[in-house]
Amino acid sequence: MKRIKEYKKLFEVEGKIDLKELKKTYRNLVKEWHPDKFTDEEKKEEAEIVSTKIIDGYHFLVSIAPETKEANLEAYKTTITDFQVADWHHKGMLLEVTFTDGNTYEYFGVSKILFGKFVNARSMNNFGKRNIFNSFTYRKSKKASVMA
Repeated sequence: MKRIKEYKKLFEVEGKIDLKELKKTYRNLVKEWHPDKFTDEEKKEEAEIVSTKIIDGYHFLVSIAPETKEANLEAYKTTITDFQVADWHHKGMLLEVTFTDGNTYEYFGVSKILFGKFVNARSMNNFGKRNIFNSFTYRKSKKASVMA
C-alpha cells in the first residue's frame, strides 16, 4: 500500500487511476526530469534516479488501473479458478502468489494474520478466492513462461 500511495503522490493521482491522465502526467514528468536536460553532474545523477522512479511508477500504476484489470479480467478469473496455488511469498503487507499456469500476482494490503490463515487453510485456493483474490488490490507481476 505504501508503494501505491508513493506512486499516486508522484503522479498526483487522487482516487481512481485514469490512464489518459496518467499518461499525460507521465510525459510531462519525463520531460521535466530527463537526464540530458541537465549539465551539472549532481543534477544529472538525481534526474536519472527520479526518471527511473517515474518510469517504474508509471508501469506500476498502469498495472493496477481499473482499465487494465478490466481488460485482463477473463484471464485472471481463469487463473484463479482453473489453476492451483503453486508458490507464495509474503513480505510486509504484500502477498505474491504463483499459480500452476505460471502466472504470478501481487496482492497489496494482506496482513500477516490473513497470510497465516491462507497458508494453513485446508484449501489455499478456496480460501484465497473467498478472502484474498477478489478482495485486495492486485496486479500481475510475472507472466507465465512460454515453453518452446
